[in-house]
Amino acid sequence: IASCRNHLGSYECKLCLTLHNNEGNYLAHTQGKRHQENVARRLAREARDNPVLPLANKKKVGVRRTVKIGRPGYRVTKQMEPETRQRSLLFEIDYPEIEEGLQPRHRFMSAYEQKVEAPDKDFQYILFAAEPYETVAFKVPNLEIDKSEGKFTSAWDEEKKVFTVQLFFKTDKSKLKS
Repeated sequence: IASCRNHLGSYECKLCLTLHNNEGNYLAHTQGKRHQENVARRLAREARDNPVLPLANKKKVGVRRTVKIGRPGYRVTKQMEPETRQRSLLFEIDYPEIEEGLQPRHRFMSAYEQKVEAPDKDFQYILFAAEPYETVAFKVPNLEIDKSEGKFTSAWDEEKKVFTVQLFFKTDKSKLKS
């Protein structure tokens, strides 16, 4: 409603440019024929001046509503490469009843993005997801991940239904010299 109480204490309809002595009079005006015609005229002018552009043929991705069947089984192995002294983690997630044709996915999440625990700058999370299982997350050190050749791998074994991710953390070169 384009109204305002002006400096004189009366109510003003800025759409119709009318003044009203009290709120009741103003409310009666908003239900009247003149005001309704002005509202319709303004809507028609806005529709003419700002035509709705057709959206690009963009596929709308719907939210999947599947019943979750629980958490997948998993194994986490901590390792250290003897030559480079790089720490690594090997995640093996079992998805025996994964939906046909799906491949599990993983992603990293900042400690500030999650809402389960209080944020801690020293940690990040790696998440694994596949329908119809619940998404599982692991809290890992917030160190830089080494993504060079052979240092970050993920594989989906469709026969055994096991998703494997191995990651190496970059080492601090100054600590290696001592």
